Amino acid sequence: MPTLTNREIADIFETISDMLQIKGESPHRYLAYSRAAETIRELPRDLHVIAAEDTLTDIPTIGKTLADKIKEMLDTGELQFYERLKTEIPPGLVEIMHINGVGPKKAKLFWETLNITNVEELKAAAEGGKLQDLPKMGAKSEQKVLEGIEALSRQTGRTPLGIALPAAQEILDRLLALPESIEGAIAGSIRRGRPTIGDVDLLVASDHAEPIMNTFVNMENVARILGHGPTKSSVELLNGLQVDLRVLEKARWGTALNYFTGSQAHNIKMRELALKKRLSLNEHAFRPVDEEGNIIEDAEPILCATEEEVYATVDLPYIQPELREDDGEFQAAQEGKLPHLITLSDIQADLHMHTVWSDGKRTIREMAEAARQRGRQYIVITDHSQYSTIANGLSVERLMEQRQEVQQIDDEFGSDFKIFHGIEMDIRTDGTLDYPDEVLAQLDFVIASLHFGLRQERTVVTERLLNAIRNPHVDLIGHPRGQLIPNREPADLDMDMVFQAAAEYGTALEINANPHRLDLEARYARRAVQLGVPLAIDTDAHSEPDMDLMPFGILTARRGWVEPECVINTWSLERFTEWIKSRG
Repeated sequence: MPTLTNREIADIFETISDMLQIKGESPHRYLAYSRAAETIRELPRDLHVIAAEDTLTDIPTIGKTLADKIKEMLDTGELQFYERLKTEIPPGLVEIMHINGVGPKKAKLFWETLNITNVEELKAAAEGGKLQDLPKMGAKSEQKVLEGIEALSRQTGRTPLGIALPAAQEILDRLLALPESIEGAIAGSIRRGRPTIGDVDLLVASDHAEPIMNTFVNMENVARILGHGPTKSSVELLNGLQVDLRVLEKARWGTALNYFTGSQAHNIKMRELALKKRLSLNEHAFRPVDEEGNIIEDAEPILCATEEEVYATVDLPYIQPELREDDGEFQAAQEGKLPHLITLSDIQADLHMHTVWSDGKRTIREMAEAARQRGRQYIVITDHSQYSTIANGLSVERLMEQRQEVQQIDDEFGSDFKIFHGIEMDIRTDGTLDYPDEVLAQLDFVIASLHFGLRQERTVVTERLLNAIRNPHVDLIGHPRGQLIPNREPADLDMDMVFQAAAEYGTALEINANPHRLDLEARYARRAVQLGVPLAIDTDAHSEPDMDLMPFGILTARRGWVEPECVINTWSLERFTEWIKSRG
């Protein structure tokens, strides 16, 4: 009998939720499975242990019905309810409904009218022109289905940074608490701040690896041990993430950390630079080589205890991990032009947050206090505008009522903390903005965002964004490309036109720090800076914990070579106030 892991049980619940949506069941029912799946994926403990304690119902979102289903899966390796659903709903429809622009209703329509039960059949039907005559379809909708299938094929199954980084940090902290540990680090693509991750790489320096390795493979959130050796071990966590741990002596720390941080292209260039100095470089050390490039076996290796020593050996200054993509960092280092990258301590404000006035979970006062506790000097309250009815967007009347509350609470906070009143305004699908100019003129700060119509044609969606950028009352474009990692592709925007307009009108572009967005991406942030476009790094917080997502935005900005001066919420209150007054 197969033993199911937390991740496998969560996947089954998520699939059940999707199937129930296709069947047309009530939101209450299918959301119960979806929320349970999300909770189970984040559990730090094995469900087998929790079930043995008879405390499954103590888990948030898990009631008696779902607890019984979990027990059935743990005991038998399967769930009869799920098996029955699979006889009613072809499992391939679940993948179809996750294609951009399809959803459960269209998946059911394709199935019932054309007997389409998987993505391959859907693609063939769309290429054959068989979808456009269906209800609420057409030639454009058919083309968007094909584009959605192409986008689905590009999804890699990699783990979002927002999941991988906290999981890696938790494990590392536990290992560093052991007396045998001298130093530790997260390496790989997490350290470089990539938005998605393959496997997690951890390094620990120690003279006694065995206790560290034993602790690592016996953690309660380990689902499977993939390998257990004296200096390297690999495990699969309950959430499906693979984690590799290497333990090494402190004397070789620098070369190992540099090597396992990557990227591969950066490492190749480092080895090329080493060879020019008649050295061979690997994760262990530099080794002298002869004229043919062969290692001189009796020559002493050059050990590097720090990364700074690694770069100094090839006559370079230290290169920050986020820059290590062989994308100009070596030339910049050789010319003394490496950027002074932004850090979390540079951030003075958060310009994008929501409250109970729209879809946030806390009051204006609570959000302001939480921001002040995190060292912010000022914030902007930016609830959703009226077009976002699903997010309880603010009518003009409610917006003006909120303005009074913001001013009252701002007065109570005094001179050491400032609350500005703003809005996250929708750019409507027809290109118009959600409020007239006379309303916008009364606000301190205006964000304009694309939330709807993201699959419109390139020229249409680009012109919508340009219309917002050109408006003199719009200060910032929120999450400009509208992506959601890993499930939603960004809008097909002409980013050259966006950058040109933003530079011309002085409109800032956002790096949204929520790890499901990280939008602008690093490459676009770098281009924006090159063209003189101001940036903002915001959390888009809907609750206090969301404010702690700022480091993800900082990582993305650092990958984009962003310096503090380019980011408007690193500015002092006085400078920021002057800037927004000059714009309106």
